[in-house]
Amino acid sequence: MLAVNGGKPVRGSFLSYGQQWIDEKDIESVVNTLKSPLLTQGPMVHAFEQRVADYVGTKYAVAFSNGTAALHAAYFAAGLTAGDEMITSPITFVATSNAALYLQAKPIFADIDAATYNLDPNKAELLITDKTKLLVPVDFTGQPADMDAFRRLADKYNLTLISDGAHSLGASYNGQPVGRQADMTMFSFHPVKPVTTGEGGVIVTDNEEYYEKLQLFRSHGIVKSSADIDGPWYYEMVELGMNYRLPDIQAALGYSQMEKLDLFIQRRREIAAKYTAAFSDVDGVLLPEQLNSAASGWHIYVLRFPVEKFTVGRKQIFTALRAENIGVHVHYIPVYIQPYYERLGYRRGLCPLAEKWYEEAMTLPIFPKMTDQDAEDVIRAVKKVVAAYLK
Repeated sequence: MLAVNGGKPVRGSFLSYGQQWIDEKDIESVVNTLKSPLLTQGPMVHAFEQRVADYVGTKYAVAFSNGTAALHAAYFAAGLTAGDEMITSPITFVATSNAALYLQAKPIFADIDAATYNLDPNKAELLITDKTKLLVPVDFTGQPADMDAFRRLADKYNLTLISDGAHSLGASYNGQPVGRQADMTMFSFHPVKPVTTGEGGVIVTDNEEYYEKLQLFRSHGIVKSSADIDGPWYYEMVELGMNYRLPDIQAALGYSQMEKLDLFIQRRREIAAKYTAAFSDVDGVLLPEQLNSAASGWHIYVLRFPVEKFTVGRKQIFTALRAENIGVHVHYIPVYIQPYYERLGYRRGLCPLAEKWYEEAMTLPIFPKMTDQDAEDVIRAVKKVVAAYLK
């Protein structure tokens, strides 16, 4: 009997869909910074940035207080302004498009690829106009978008290519680390992401002009002037920037966490492989597909439950799995159907594949600290619920 109907749950304790893994070395790194003279605007921020840049193989990395701030800065550095448009996926967190609204630009949503759930480059091209300034594909679930296709589009139409890689630090594309394909790439360091700084974000780039603008924007638009007009303390505000700095305390955590990134990604891939093997012959569920050119970092693992296959809707399947103590989640509601976006004039029906996908998608627990038994519990619970509700 299903737990939702009074039966015994598969697990005795709740298993979250994601969770950070902090060890003693991480704690020591943070404590050492707490004991240092500088808790912010100190050396650990640069050290963390350098470690990220070295990992992905870019010249520069600029750290921010969170991933949203990093995207805001990247759009600013690319010159996005009032009246411009940017094209992105509706299957993402609202930050991807919100950052364009902050600059009074207009997000344009193109539909997803039916197999990978990432932004479809062919559909994106159909929406390019003379107002389009940016292409912003999203590496949803940790699988890199079709960056070769987006690079061709960006070059063809003279657009800046910015990758929302919030999910994909540690993933690779054509054998190269994610972060080297776009003009700028954002990584997130929220606790459920590949590694964490608590909250935090980074932009990586090889472009020196972008690098300088990113640094300017994150610190009030202020530069230390070489003109000693009033004295050595003199500075100048040359742009309307933000206070988006990442403190050294958080950078110290990220610096330590980066040492474990490959280990974390390897474990995520092991769990994903267990899921794929276990669910490949389960009637009623659709597995995520992978590009041949990409190696996902598996930030999340999404199964689809086509409504026509079941006697109940997705909400009932979700509730039943939660009752089994499996912390399933849903990522994401298509951005443009949020009430705020509806007030801006966006309407349902804009991206039919994304909307159908949303009706069926469910995120399973996957994070490095999971044990093999945890993964087996997820598999057993999904099979139990599917068997109960399958037509």
